[in-house]
Amino acid sequence: MENLGYEILHGGSLILLFMFILLLAKEANDFFTPYKVDEHLHEKDNVALATSMAGYLGGTTIVFIGAFLGPSKGILEDLVSVGGFSIVGILLLNLSHEINDRFLLYRFCNVKEIIEDRNIGAGAVQFGSYMASGLIVAGSIHGEGGGIATIAVFYILGQAALIFFTWFYNKITPFDIHYEIEQDNAAVGIALGGTLMAVGIILMKGASGNFVSWADNLSIFAMDAVLVFILLPVVRFFFDKVIMPRTSLNHEIQHDRNMGAGLLEMVGAISFSIILLFVMG
Repeated sequence: MENLGYEILHGGSLILLFMFILLLAKEANDFFTPYKVDEHLHEKDNVALATSMAGYLGGTTIVFIGAFLGPSKGILEDLVSVGGFSIVGILLLNLSHEINDRFLLYRFCNVKEIIEDRNIGAGAVQFGSYMASGLIVAGSIHGEGGGIATIAVFYILGQAALIFFTWFYNKITPFDIHYEIEQDNAAVGIALGGTLMAVGIILMKGASGNFVSWADNLSIFAMDAVLVFILLPVVRFFFDKVIMPRTSLNHEIQHDRNMGAGLLEMVGAISFSIILLFVMG
């Protein structure tokens, strides 16, 4: 009974902490962005902002879980550790918003597209960027021997990989992702956002685990990053030629603006990255 009482107290305190972290994340988003979520989400029914915000809160949740996993060190120490790492994660997710605007979809203003134009495609890319960033941060937290330095380094490397992969993705598709998304092609945004999340899952694997040395841990991260650029295009080709042999995935996404095709590419990339996580974990 004593252990049961401790577990209830420990679990309840972490649930309350999580609720506080979500509230803090929302307030941080209002502080760091030139708009208020309540105004545009509740009063103006902005689906694009809702999509982006879902990724932001999802990324916050992933960071919280990454900080929580592992052996307990007592209620107070767990609350301080999980809360502290979660706050760091919130700050990094808001930084990811700026990186997304300046380096991923750099040919137009993301705030304008999401707030004024209600561009669901732009919101979907932000969704994927937030989720990928949360996964990378969670991976860097999970394991023994790391700290703020490892979080910062793997976050920077992860953002660089996301930026480079977005450029690479634009090269291997027969259409310009910036032009299509700016023209309100939600299918392109959904496909890219899902693929970014898949990248984040693989990079999370590279960033997680006990910290042995910079040489060892960075080499593991680098190998997983290379896998991203080799295998995800293969998966996209597989879904285009094998899963959808009677039509062209590119044509459905670009010309027909088929959000179902974009969703299929999204799920295909994420599914493959999850399998890779467990098979090679």
